[in-house]
Amino acid sequence: MRDQETAPGHPERRLSTKETAELLGVKPETVYAYVSRGQLGSRRDPGGRGSTFDATEVEALARRNRRESTGSSGSGGELSVRTRITLIEKDRYFFRGVDATELAARHSYEEIAEWLWTGELRPGITFTAPRASVAVARRAVDALPEHAGPTDRLRVAAIAAATADPLRFDLSEDAVLGTARTLVPTLVAALPPVRRTHLDEGPLAHRLWARLSGQPADEASLGVLDTALGLLVDHDLAASTLAVRVAASARAHAYAAVSSGLGVLEGPLHGAASGLAHRMLLDVLDQGSAAPVVADELRSGRRIPGLGHRLYPGEDPRARALFALLKDVPGAGPALAAARDIVATTARHTPLHANVDLALAVLTVSSGMPSTAGETIFAVARTAGWIAHALEEYGERPLRMRPSGHYVGPKPPQPLPE
Repeated sequence: MRDQETAPGHPERRLSTKETAELLGVKPETVYAYVSRGQLGSRRDPGGRGSTFDATEVEALARRNRRESTGSSGSGGELSVRTRITLIEKDRYFFRGVDATELAARHSYEEIAEWLWTGELRPGITFTAPRASVAVARRAVDALPEHAGPTDRLRVAAIAAATADPLRFDLSEDAVLGTARTLVPTLVAALPPVRRTHLDEGPLAHRLWARLSGQPADEASLGVLDTALGLLVDHDLAASTLAVRVAASARAHAYAAVSSGLGVLEGPLHGAASGLAHRMLLDVLDQGSAAPVVADELRSGRRIPGLGHRLYPGEDPRARALFALLKDVPGAGPALAAARDIVATTARHTPLHANVDLALAVLTVSSGMPSTAGETIFAVARTAGWIAHALEEYGERPLRMRPSGHYVGPKPPQPLPE
C-alpha cells in the first residue's frame, strides 16, 4: 500500500515488492536479497499478503547503486564495479575473502568453482557434461579448420552447447548454476583428444590433460594442472571478465556471456600471453642461455613475456604457488632453470618478477604440450569465474554497464558530406 502513515504528521510512502523491484531495476527475489544483506528494510503489510518497503530508502538505494556502478575508482577515472568475488591486495588475492592460493592448494578446481558460485564448498564434487551437449559441441568443433586455435574451439563449443539447451534463457540462480556445472565439462569434452584414455572420467584436470599432452600424466603434473585451474579461476575485473559482465548486464544468457569473455581472452596481452612465454622458453632451451633470446626480444621492441604484472608490484602469488609445485614434476628441471635464467638476465636492468604466464609455460613445455596449451588452461579455468560474475551481474540493475561516451568529434551541426 502507498501513502500510509507511521505517526501523525510523519507520512511514510510504502512500496510493494513489485514496485520496489521496478524502481531498483532488479528481479523481486533480488529485493529480498537486499533485505537479507541488511541493505533494505521491509515490513509486512497489515491485511496484505506481501512485504512493503520505505520509498525513501528504496530511492536512496537506487541512487547508490547507480553511483557505485558507474562511478570512478579514484585511480585515473576507471570504471568501478561492486563485486563480492575477488579482492587483489598487497601481492595476494582472495576468493570471497579466503586466500586464493590456500584454496587452490587444498581444493580441486571444481570445489573452488562451487565456492565462487555459491559461497559453499562441496568436497569431492565433479562436473559432468550431458551427452547431447557434448555431441553438438564436438560436431561444431570438428568442423573447424585444423589451424583453429583453442579459443576458437572453445567459443564455437559454447555457442553450439547453447543451441542444445532450451533452458538457456532462464536466468534464475538455480538455472544458471545448472548451466555452469555442465558448460565447463562440455567445453573440455569438445576439445580434440591428444591421448586416447578414459577421456571423460575423473576430475576435470585429468580430462583436460588428455586434450593437451601426449605424455602419460603423473600425479605431480596433474596436481600442478589442477592447481593452475584453481588459481586462474578468477582475477577480479580483467578485460574478459568485464566483457562478460557487460553481456550479463544486457541479460545475455550464460553461454553468450562466456562467449564474450572468450572473444576478449584471445588477445596477446591476456590469455594468449603464456604462449609467447612458452615459445621463449623453448628458444632458451635450444640456445642454452637466456641472454641471446632476451636480447632478440628487446632488439625487436617487444616486452619480455612472462615477467611483471600491473596488479602485483612484487611477486605474482599464482606464479609463486605453481613454481613451488613444479619442482616436484619429473622432467620440469630444464624448463625451470630456463625460466630462472630469464628472470636473472632481465633483472640486470629491470627488476621484474615472474608472472603466472611464465609458470604456465614451464608446465606446458615440460609436459610436451603445444604453445597454445596455456591459453586453453586459462580459458577453461576462467569460465567458472566468468559465470560467477554473470550470476552476480544478473542480480544488479539491467544495463547498468553503460558508460557515457566523451565525444571529441566535430562540433555539430556539420554540413552533409558530398
